Amino acid sequence: MPEQRNLILAIVLSVTIIIGFQYFYEMPRIQDQQRRQAAVEESTGSSTTPAPATTGSATTSSPAVPGSVPTGQPVEASRESVLAAGERIAIDNGRLTGSIGLTGARIDDIVMTDYKVSIAPNADNVTLFNPAGSPNAYFAEFGWTPEGDGIVVPDQETVWSTDRKELRPDQPVTLSWENGQGLIFERKLTIDDNYLITVTQRVRNQGEESVTLHSYGLVRRWGTPKISGFYILHEGPIGILDGQLTEVDYKDLVEDGAVELKSNGGWLGITDKYWLAALIPDQETELTTKFQHFLSDGKDRYQSDYLRPAITVPAGGSAEVTDRLFAGAKEVQLLDSYAAEYNIPLFDRAVDFGWFYWLTKPIFHTLHFFYQLVGNYGIAILMLTLLVKILFFPLANKSYRSMSAMKKLQPEMTRIREQAGDDKMRMQKEMMELYKKEKVNPMSGCLPIVVQIPVFFSLYKVLFVSIEMRHAPFFGWIHDLSAPDPTSFINLFGLLPFDPPSFLAIGIWPLLMGLTMFLQTKLNPQPADPVQAKVMLFLPLMFIFLFATFAAGLVIYWTWNNILSITQQWVIMRRMGVKVT
Repeated sequence: MPEQRNLILAIVLSVTIIIGFQYFYEMPRIQDQQRRQAAVEESTGSSTTPAPATTGSATTSSPAVPGSVPTGQPVEASRESVLAAGERIAIDNGRLTGSIGLTGARIDDIVMTDYKVSIAPNADNVTLFNPAGSPNAYFAEFGWTPEGDGIVVPDQETVWSTDRKELRPDQPVTLSWENGQGLIFERKLTIDDNYLITVTQRVRNQGEESVTLHSYGLVRRWGTPKISGFYILHEGPIGILDGQLTEVDYKDLVEDGAVELKSNGGWLGITDKYWLAALIPDQETELTTKFQHFLSDGKDRYQSDYLRPAITVPAGGSAEVTDRLFAGAKEVQLLDSYAAEYNIPLFDRAVDFGWFYWLTKPIFHTLHFFYQLVGNYGIAILMLTLLVKILFFPLANKSYRSMSAMKKLQPEMTRIREQAGDDKMRMQKEMMELYKKEKVNPMSGCLPIVVQIPVFFSLYKVLFVSIEMRHAPFFGWIHDLSAPDPTSFINLFGLLPFDPPSFLAIGIWPLLMGLTMFLQTKLNPQPADPVQAKVMLFLPLMFIFLFATFAAGLVIYWTWNNILSITQQWVIMRRMGVKVT
């Protein structure tokens, strides 16, 4: 019967969207990660990428970006001991602190002072870069590779001289090194007030012959980082190359090998959920880009790099290239401002807004606008929900009127069923005549659910991937809107001194959501079939368990949306003279 199909369709749509999130988007790829780790452990430990040139030695005739660990470098030592091993230039712009080693001149020590690893009062700041040889090494490097043999270029063992000991926004640093063959290499580093470091490399040729060099940039990571493992979130090598978003999983690099692409400008690097290390070369330069994986001492190494076309430096002449490195948090408005200022294509795609980008990013900006007004993202979510309800008010109003009319017609519908008995054709015909006479559309009750799905999914993405939502508090016990409600009814919301199993960690907000869903169900037309009626009453309980794992901000949105829907539906039913039960 139509009204039964209506209810069944509503159930199917609701359950599909929630279970779909759980199964397709929130299920960690544990088995894949385990297989990858097993493959690494069984490997021979040999590197398949070319070794970098060493100071004073001839290089191969084919130019290549360095891709392996220098011989003799310690496999792993403490971060503190590695940083203390050599002279370094301090970095401090208020948002970033760290250092650059004069040996190798890598940008390999970056700490973000605005972000903590957890919401604990004494939590450490988030560390982005670690020097080679320390656990979880992660760094950026710029340099030169020669076209032919016999040209000595600076490498990871080169000891540079410097004109300053600290890099600050108002205090650039210039490094220099001479190769003993008439080439003087210089690197000028500047840093802005946020997360952008500009590296200007210059080569002066004081020799008697011209030399041909290629400049390169790379971001390298030692070891496979712990990732969220969600299908809706990319973590790993990333880039915008020739105007197209390229995302490569760590696992795919291991199994399928390197990915090499040509690009006119663009950017590339490695992304985490909230953090990004991105190389941004001159946007008018033809690049050979590469994402690759190799092994050293049986351990994973990942690299995103680019190689520029050859530059010939004549005798008595010089050549210069400028690169930029973004190393920090993926703040949407900051990414947009860099994109506009430096003409960086699609830089905001570093934030994985997903398939519904056209809706997800506007929702983010709307939330951020409300946040700037009220100073609380939880309240901003309530304001966004109200805005969505206003936008869909005519559609929802029509739907609730139709549902109220059907509820009003239930006695007549029951009479038709009883009179028709087993004559299904007669019952369907009389039902259709009744709907037509009363101008009721039994399918319109699904519309509020259908129109909410894209908004629900987009808000889910915003809460999940936006650094702005990370550790954003609401009120009371909600200290992080991007994390599930931390309370649980099993331990009386924290009164009893034990932690319940994760599947029973059902907080106050999921319970409130389930209660509002139950109340809304009671307002809807009830199925004549007792089994269907019981399923409808059981549905809120199932949603409580599902929503308990979702971000608290999303549960707050859905609960508030239910309250607004109940109010709207109750008012319409009162005006139509329908009994509210």
